[in-house]
Amino acid sequence: MSAKESNSRAVQGVMGHRGAADPGRIEKARNSKQAMKRLLAYLAPFRVKLVTVSLLVLLYTLLGLAGPWLMGVAIDRFISAKNIAGLETVALLMLGVYLAGNLLQLIAGWMMATLSQIALKQLSSDLFIHIQTLPVSYFDQNPAGGLMSRLTNDIDAINQAVSQNVISLLGSVLALAGIIIVMFLLDAWLALTSLLVIPVMLWFTQFVARYTRKGFRQLQKELGEINSVMEESISGLKVIKAFRRNGEVIESFRQQNHKVFNAAVYANSYALLLMPLTNVLGNLFVIVIAAFGGWLALKGLVTVGVIATFIIYGQNFIQPLRQLANMYNTIQSALAGSERIFEILDIPQEVDASSETGSPDISGMIRFEGVTFGYKAAAPVVREMSFGAEPGMTIALVGATGAGKTTIINLLTRFYEVTEGAITIDGHDIRTIAKASLRRRIGLVLQETFLFSDTVMENIRFGQLTATDRECIHAAELAEADQFIRQLPDGYQTILSERAGNLSQGQRQLLAITRVILANPDILILDEATSSVDTRTELRIQKALLTLMKGRTSFVIAHRLSTIRDADLVLVIEQGTIVEQGTHEELLAKEGTYFNLYMSQFKGLAI
Repeated sequence: MSAKESNSRAVQGVMGHRGAADPGRIEKARNSKQAMKRLLAYLAPFRVKLVTVSLLVLLYTLLGLAGPWLMGVAIDRFISAKNIAGLETVALLMLGVYLAGNLLQLIAGWMMATLSQIALKQLSSDLFIHIQTLPVSYFDQNPAGGLMSRLTNDIDAINQAVSQNVISLLGSVLALAGIIIVMFLLDAWLALTSLLVIPVMLWFTQFVARYTRKGFRQLQKELGEINSVMEESISGLKVIKAFRRNGEVIESFRQQNHKVFNAAVYANSYALLLMPLTNVLGNLFVIVIAAFGGWLALKGLVTVGVIATFIIYGQNFIQPLRQLANMYNTIQSALAGSERIFEILDIPQEVDASSETGSPDISGMIRFEGVTFGYKAAAPVVREMSFGAEPGMTIALVGATGAGKTTIINLLTRFYEVTEGAITIDGHDIRTIAKASLRRRIGLVLQETFLFSDTVMENIRFGQLTATDRECIHAAELAEADQFIRQLPDGYQTILSERAGNLSQGQRQLLAITRVILANPDILILDEATSSVDTRTELRIQKALLTLMKGRTSFVIAHRLSTIRDADLVLVIEQGTIVEQGTHEELLAKEGTYFNLYMSQFKGLAI
């Protein structure tokens, strides 16, 4: 891909149009039970500790139930009888019960927080590792912002639900069950009256759930989209400024930000309906118990202590419902996030059906035999291409932007698999060679250099992790990079900023070439490797590359035809087919497509 194509795509990406779904449409919720089941599977290795936590929750829940019961006992047995000694004993017992319950709750919370973080660490690790195994084609179709949203927003949503709310959820359920049982043991009629609130609460929760979960799933989606906008706008800032598109980018962000706003308002509006409802139901519950309980007390059917106990249990009964209402927001967000994460984990890894898992010796004899390929089946980019390269040859690929030159390289490195035909190295179909083994033998220098936010030395060492500092420096000397590196503030230990913004484009390219020299591959691929350096530096790099290319099969893609004069074979590509091939002199003598390309660059003639 040329620089012009890259810039055009960058601007288009920043301006929107990423092929996203209709932003106004709320996606249908997937199977929440399945998402929950898969999420809980990450806690399965800690069954024993989870059982311990559950027992602690059960204990402090029972202690919490004992408090109101003791209050009723105090009213009926000691306050009415004016028994100060008995009242003091019950008061101390209640104090012990509540202190023990709080202590057990603290221990259970600490244990659950630890277990949940271990599980989430594994989930994050699985997601990141799986992303590394996805095919290149996936990243061509999905923006980085969406993946970052899954690694950050979705993981954080699950973290809030699991680490903070699992204990509360279990405690609330046990408290509800325990309160119902105790209330029936105390008085069946009052208990039945108290339970009238449950059907109303369940109906309203189900009604709100239907819309809340859809809303939070849409919110997570819109957050991924706005992450894409921000990531692209920051990455393409120079392009944006150069083409004076700041206003359009800001407008694109505002539109996406407004979509996030609408999705958040929609989701939270429904979720927040539960809180005022529980407050109303709580007040209604106390009124009903006080009125009906008072009538029963006047009839001599219940004691005042039982009524007081029921009122406390009633308030405690509403409290778990209120907690569930508060947790519902977080739980729905976590379920939506987990679904999005598992969608990524369910994407098949990069397929490598190679029969050879070793690292065969490669001399560099390469054959393209009737190769056809298209990124889309209906639109082939390479059509029935056939050519050969003997060991040590330099093959130059020449053609207009979009002719298919980079696609040929993508097929040779198995970033994509051929649709028809075959590519062989030393007689072996590359599909029978393990991808890791194949790529270990191929050195690749792309037009768009990527360097990591690390020292210059470690960026060079990325080509061969076992290399010594001396070997890294020697590679830099061969690539004519040693001089500028030593002039950096800390030399080889200089920390590069994000995307190596503290280096010039030419310096970044020199480091990329250094990295490949250190890797010492059998096959070299240079995709516009010298396009970003000045003529003087280009000559120095070419001298180093000629030394490196000696004895190695090399593929060179270049628009500056002066860089490929010494190639053993020049392939002129047009619309995915080879229209001419030969040496530089032979093609000039034909006065065909290559001749026109050459003359247009050096003589100013029209093609």
